[in-house]
Parts: sequence; C-alpha cells; structure tokens
Amino acid sequence: MVGFEVLTLFPGIFEGFVRESIIGKAAQEGLISINVTNIRDFAEGRHKVTDDYPFGGGCGMVMKAEPIMRALEHISSSFPEGSSSRVIITSPQGRPFSQEDAKRLASYDRIVVICGHYEGIDERLSGFADEEISIGDFVLTGGEIPAMAIIDSVSRMVPRVLGHEQSAGEDSFYNGLLDYPHYTQPREWRGIPVPEVLLSGDHEKIRTWRRKQALKRTLERRPDLLENVSLSEEDRMLLYDMPIKRARRAKKACTE
Repeated sequence: MVGFEVLTLFPGIFEGFVRESIIGKAAQEGLISINVTNIRDFAEGRHKVTDDYPFGGGCGMVMKAEPIMRALEHISSSFPEGSSSRVIITSPQGRPFSQEDAKRLASYDRIVVICGHYEGIDERLSGFADEEISIGDFVLTGGEIPAMAIIDSVSRMVPRVLGHEQSAGEDSFYNGLLDYPHYTQPREWRGIPVPEVLLSGDHEKIRTWRRKQALKRTLERRPDLLENVSLSEEDRMLLYDMPIKRARRAKKACTE
C-alpha cells in the first residue's frame, strides 16, 4: 500500500477527490491511503497566520516555513519504523513530472505532498524536501491540483488499483508512446463507423493496428517522444509504411 500525506491550506478541495472514482475505490479497498492535513492547524497565535510579506518587497504573500515544518514533523512521527518516504513540494520551479516519476514514486511507502500557494513557500523549507515537482509550464492558483494529479498518476501504478494489470501498461506515456484510439458501442455513430479491423476478431491484426496507431499519433502530435523510445524492427516497418506528412521525421526516427 502507498500512503499519501497532503499538507495544504485548503483541505476542502480534496473532499471529493478522495471519495470518487478509481481513487476513492482504491482507498476503500486499502490499496492506497490519503490523509489531508491542514497546515493552518500548526500555525501560532490567535489568527493562525500561515503567510507574510516577502523580504525585499514585492507583491503577494509567501507561505511561512514554520507551520509547514511542524505539520511535516507531526505526520512523519506516525510513519512506521523502517518505511520509505518521499517529501515533495509542488512548484512551478520544480522538475517536470513524467510517467517515469509516477512509476518511481509508487515504490515508496509514504509520499508527502506539500501544496504551495500564493507567491510560493519560504525557500528555506526546500532543504527539508526531497524534490520539487511541476506538472507543466503554466501557473495555477495553488498546488492542490498538481498534488491531485501526482496522487492519481502514482496510484495507477499501484497493483490492483486499476483492476486489470494491463490497463496501466497501455496508457499514454507508459511505454513512451501516446495511446492508440479507443471505440465502443454503437458500431456506427452519426455516420462514423468503428474501424473494421477492430470487429474482425483477429487478435494479431488488432494488435498490429493498435501499435501502428500509437506510433502514428505520437509522430503527428508528440514527435519529441520518439527520441527516447526503443523502436522494434516491427515499429520501424510500421513507421516507414505511414502515409503522413512528416515522412522525413519518420525516416529519421527509424534509422536512429
């Protein structure tokens, strides 16, 4: 089981997230646990102040290090002896999160996610975290949405969370490629039919078609991903066979 500990100023944001869909079911079955801690509970004074003006001037407020550190020390004291843990700060300045990170983090017993807010967290706290993670080159109001994205992605790597162990292995990015197209009932919708190969019952033809579509999508939408994918001889043949505008790029990917 992987246990997630979230430190946030806005715990209410996580109420639906921890109860619904795959995440909620996984938590109910004891495959993961999600504990949300309100940083404000560890602030001093009557007003429980958790932020202050930045030294050196400037607009906005900065989250104070001490309340977060107290919250971190409090939850860490309850971790079982010998358990492995990782402390993460969500931040636009962090390293971009990837599928490889999700696989890596799923091996830990406890994952602590500290949600940044306002102009960020006092830099001195970063020395007590293992890493800072960003989910993209854009700015959000706070780190709660990135925290949920990280938890969701890592949870999918935990055995039995998805029900079918093959599901995660076919997701986009898991093996370096985007996912192939998916279809369901009815066979024809608003004049658009399901590709005939998917109705053939020929599992080998279906497998080949899906692999080709995954390669095609990746080449058309995210050609940069192919630079880090180990292509099989079959993949190279499928790429060469594609009637796409980026044939020159496909040829390069095949020969490298």
